[in-house]
Amino acid sequence: MTENPIKLAVIIGSVRGGRFGPTVANWFVEQAKKHGDFTVDLIDLAEFPLPVQMPAFGEDPDPETNAIQERLSARLHEADAFAVVTPEYNHTFPSSLKNAIDWFFDEWMAKPVGLISYGGMGGGLRASEHLRQVFAEVHATTVRDMLSFHNAWSDFEQEGRPASPAGSEDAAGNLLNQLAWWAEGLREARDKRPYKR
Repeated sequence: MTENPIKLAVIIGSVRGGRFGPTVANWFVEQAKKHGDFTVDLIDLAEFPLPVQMPAFGEDPDPETNAIQERLSARLHEADAFAVVTPEYNHTFPSSLKNAIDWFFDEWMAKPVGLISYGGMGGGLRASEHLRQVFAEVHATTVRDMLSFHNAWSDFEQEGRPASPAGSEDAAGNLLNQLAWWAEGLREARDKRPYKR
C-alpha cells in the first residue's frame, strides 16, 4: 500500500432485482485492493433510493430524501476516483445510474472515472460510451481504457471469478494504472488550485 493511497469508490449502477452487477463489482474491488495504490469503498446504489422527482432549484428535498442524499454525497465527496460498473439496458446505461449522477455535481468534479460494463454480445459498450458524455458534463474525466464483459453471465464462474482470469486481470490492471495516474495528478491539482466550473 502506498503512503497516501487513492480513495476509489466502486459504484454498482444497476438496482434491478437479480442483477449481475455485484458479481462484477466485487471482483473488481479485489483487483483494486491487489493493485496497491487504492483504498476501496464499494457503493451500491440500491442502498441509496433517491427519487426520480427532484425538488425545484433552491428548494430542499424532504427529510428522508435529504438524509439519503447526504449519506451518498459524503461518500462520493471522499473519493479521489470512481469506477462505475454498469449493464446495458436498451442500448444505454440504467436510469438508476443517471439519476444518481444527476443528484450531485461538485462531488464528481475534477476526478477520474473508470468504466466497467457487462452485457450480452455487445458487453455493455454502448452504455459506457454514453457515460463518457454524461461525466464530461459534470466536469469529471473518464480514462481511456475500460473493462467490458461480453455475455457476462457465462463469462464468470460460480465463485465470482472470470472464466479467463488472465486477460481480465490484465485489463483491470491497465484501467487501475490509468485511474491511479489521473487521480494522483488531479488530487494534487485540486489541492494547489481549487477547480472552478
